[in-house]
Parts: sequence; structure tokens; C-alpha cells
Amino acid sequence: MCGISGIINFNRRKVSKKEIRIMMQNMKHRGPDDEGIYIDSNVGLGFVRLSILDLSYAGHQPMHSHDNRYIIVYNGEVYNYLEIRDQLSTEFNFISGTDTEVVLAAFQKWGKDCVNKFNGMFSFLIFDKRTKNIFASRDRFGIKPFYYYIDEERFIFASEIKSILPLLNQKEINYNMVFDYVAYNRTDHTSETFFKGIFKLNHGCNLTINNNKLSINRWYNIYDKISSNRIPVNYNQYLNILEDSIKLRLRSDVDVGVSLSGGIDSSAITSILINKFKLPELNSFSSVYNSNKSYDEYSFIKLYSNQLKNMHYIYPSKDTFFTDYKDFIYSQSEPVNDVGSYIQYKVMSLVGKHVKVVLDGQGADEQLGGYHNFFGSYYKELLYEGNILKLLNEIYFYINNHSSIDSLKYFIYYLIPDKIKSIKNPFTLGSINKDFFYSYSKDSIIPQNLYNPKDLQTSLIQHFEHKLEHLLKWDDLNSMRFSVESRLPFLDYRLVETSINLPSNLIINKGTTKSILRNSISGIVPNKIVNRKDKKGFSNPRSEWFRSDIFRILIMDILNSNDFNNLNIFDVKDSKRKYNLHLNNKGDYSIDIWKWINLYEWNKQIINK
Repeated sequence: MCGISGIINFNRRKVSKKEIRIMMQNMKHRGPDDEGIYIDSNVGLGFVRLSILDLSYAGHQPMHSHDNRYIIVYNGEVYNYLEIRDQLSTEFNFISGTDTEVVLAAFQKWGKDCVNKFNGMFSFLIFDKRTKNIFASRDRFGIKPFYYYIDEERFIFASEIKSILPLLNQKEINYNMVFDYVAYNRTDHTSETFFKGIFKLNHGCNLTINNNKLSINRWYNIYDKISSNRIPVNYNQYLNILEDSIKLRLRSDVDVGVSLSGGIDSSAITSILINKFKLPELNSFSSVYNSNKSYDEYSFIKLYSNQLKNMHYIYPSKDTFFTDYKDFIYSQSEPVNDVGSYIQYKVMSLVGKHVKVVLDGQGADEQLGGYHNFFGSYYKELLYEGNILKLLNEIYFYINNHSSIDSLKYFIYYLIPDKIKSIKNPFTLGSINKDFFYSYSKDSIIPQNLYNPKDLQTSLIQHFEHKLEHLLKWDDLNSMRFSVESRLPFLDYRLVETSINLPSNLIINKGTTKSILRNSISGIVPNKIVNRKDKKGFSNPRSEWFRSDIFRILIMDILNSNDFNNLNIFDVKDSKRKYNLHLNNKGDYSIDIWKWINLYEWNKQIINK
């Protein structure tokens, strides 16, 4: 795992080494172990390395091909690199133990089609010194980032936005993205970023520059992987795929740990590491609060205390958050829609003190119906199939299991015609400035892309296409902030393609999500965790924190400031009203409050810096 950056000047002007160094320095946390620069007239490439495979200088980048024609900067891991290396061994004499060398050789052999052979997470760029052409690619689901800026004079790319910003003449806010963030709590659902002119290469896409012309083509589309028939898989088959995914992600020349939240996803990974791969010395990392509150998952995490010898804990609090929030906001580069990401940030700060690689359960919710809105999608599917008895049965079990009718709210919303769904006003979407609302609401594509599924499978795929990536971005930025590589076994494409083609009752059954996973790991994972019905994510007491004295002073200062008022995003009077209700325990407006803090500080630190 590393950081890549570069500049291609279309006007043939030589690239400034100083500019490449600025880009590298702004993401040195991604690669503290080594760095390298390559400049060939109008092409400049920069690289910072976090050494994971082959810790020697043989893994130095930018890396040249054996024939010296191609040069690559590469970020990520292709976990099946040993198998690909064997395929190529008759034609290439490999001199390192890195996957970078294999990726470059694979490109030489198969061209752009090489990416179809990769099982992993990656973003890379290859420069052809003979033709002067550029080829770049990003993994199937967007685990590894690739940002770029382009105008008539140059193309700039990097693993993080903060490496691109110093090279721009001005920084302009993309208010369309700000609107979707404030109104719908969504980010990263298109190729746009919060900065005008800076884009991300979408997941599963290739980028080429030939004769100064940029072209983007999709090489992987999850819609193409939908089978005409749902494919039942037995529990052992599913478990075997998950175990093989974990096995591949253990390939490393440094120690590997696990993020253990107490939820079913991270617990499945942890139990497989202990039982299948015999790793009782494994380091686990968890966030706890020393309380009996619902957001504290220690009671589940401690079930592993007799199996794991090296369990590490971190204790986020209002005080740590107050100390960290500015660095947290800066490290993200763009606004974040939930304080839960800060909890991950704290866990990764702990991981970085012990290991370089950590396994994480990200991605299971999107393929196994982990969120409550998926129940609404399933109900809609059952209704349209005319399976009324099953529908009523599922509703009964949901209410019984969760003591909630949230699934019915989603169900009803999904049945509402699109024209009615699109009828919104500033008051239904938070304390939004009226002028801001009416200027940008008409351009939002959120309702049709996320809130209009025809069935459960469609809903799962919509989340993969338009929602998952913001979680992956946070995972990357939080882990790399502390020079940690985060690996995600549930996002092995073989597992994803299996899951999205399962019959719906193997995903949701009797008011419970992740049915096939629960049954597959029964007897491996503690029963108390297997039978959990709640969904926590990175739980946190943000509502309590924002009532504390230190945050009360901060928030009131923000709401009373000219800078906040001049954002022209929020209705300041209504924001103050909401915060007063929050302080008096007459409502929980912590999501809104966090957005006030985040946008204010982001504008101050990054836009106006």
C-alpha cells in the first residue's frame, strides 16, 4: 500500500520536480518507508511506499519494466500475484518478490485486459516511454483511490486530493456535492468530488491518455455479473469462498492484525483466523467505551478473550474527539457524513502502533443486506411476486426481532411514485438555507439511484454502485493516515458475485439479515454474536458528546460566526433552534450538528487555507 502521484503536461513543458515533491510530501503518511521520483520531460511520477511485500529495495517505485519500455506507479495489493507470476514465469524473469513487478509484466503480456486477472485492491498508472501513452486503472469496487484534475494544459493525479490542491490556482467548492451531503447524507456517489475540477476515476474503470486526449472506459460492471437465475449456495460452499479470500489476504511479509468490532462480519474473520489458520497470537484492535450503553460493544468483543492473546483497545471520548477533530477533518480531505468514521480513525491510530496490515469486515453489509432499508426492498420484491404470506411473515419477524417498524417505513417509501419522492423542501431535509436548497435540489440524482429499487438484488447492487465507495474512501484515508494497510476479505469479487446472485431468502430470512453468513459460521463464531439482531457499525455517543461543555462552546461559536453564516448553506436561525433542542434533550440532531462542524472546519482548513 502506497501513495501515487504525477503530472502530465500537454504543452510539452518539463515537469517540475519541486511540484512532484510537494505532492508526495502531502501524503507521506501513506508511505513512510521509501519514495521515488521519475521525470521524463513532460511526464513526472511520484511515489511513497509502505513496504508490505518484499521489504527490500527491489520493491522501489516508480518501477521500470524489464525491457525499460514501461514505468509504473502502483498502490494496492493484487493478492493472487503468485498465481499470475507462475503463468508469466516462462516469459519473464522476475527479480523481486513484489506484486508490482507482476502487475507490470501482466500489462506487458495482456495489455488493458490484465486487470480482469487481478484479485485485489489497486489503482495504478503506467507510462509507455515509446508511445508516450498513459494507462491507468482502478479496482472493481473502488477500494483504492485515484483522483485527477485535467485542463487544457495538464493532467494531475494522486491517491489523495490534498496532494492535488497545492498545484491548483484556485480551490472552488462543488456545491452540488455539498447539497447531496447536507440533504441526503451522501458522498462519493458520482465521479465528482467536493472540489470543482477534481474527479475520481470511478471504480472498475480504465483511463487512457493518447495524444493528449483522455478516455475512460469501464472494465468491470457488477450488473454484468447478474445471473438470469438465482443460484443457491450451501453454507459450506459460501464458507470456503470466504476462507479462501482471507487466506489470500494473509499474504504479507509483515504482521497482519484484525479489526474486531464485535459485529458478525469482523467476528467471522477473526474466528476463521483463529480456527482455520491457527493464529491465536493474532493482534486484534477494538474501540470500547467502558460503559453499559447500547453503543458499547465490549460485551461481544470480550467473548474472544480466551481465544486471543493480544487484544488491544482504544477508548474514544468527547475529549479525544475534541482534540482530534481538526486532524480528522483534514485527513479526510472532504466532508464526512458521520462521526462513526472518527471511531475507525481512532482504531487505526491504535493499529499503526502494532502492525502494518489489518483485516476489516467492510463490504459485508452491502452484499448481505446488512442495513434496515434492505428489508423494505425485500418486502417490495415479495409484494410484486404476489407472495403475500411470506411478506406478512417477514414483517412479523422483523417487528418481533427489532421492536421497530423502520422496515415498513422504507417499504412504503419505495412504493411512492418517483414524482412524489422528489417533492422536497428545506424543512424536510434539515436546516438548509432556502436559496441554497432551491439552487441545487433539482440537480440531485440521489432519489433515483438509491431509493428506487425494484427488489432486494437491485437494492444491493445500487449500494455497490452508489453508496459503498464512501465507506471505502474513509477506510483508506483512516488507515493510511497512520501508515496502515486495510484489507477487506468480504470484497473478494468471487464472494461478491456469489452473494448478489443468491436467492433473497439466503440473505434475509425471518426478519434477520445475512442469513447465509450466520449459518455458515454457526459453531465457529460465538452464538451470542451469530444471533445478534442489531446493526451498530462504528457506534458512538455523538449525541452525548455534542451536549458536553467543550462542544457546546465550540458549536455556539461556530453558529454565531460570520464564517458559518457566509457559507450560505444552512439556515442559521433554524440551526440554533435545533441545537437548543438538542442541548435540552428534546431531540437528537447530532447528524446535523456534525455537518455544521465539518463544513465549517473543512472550509476554514482546506478551502481557505
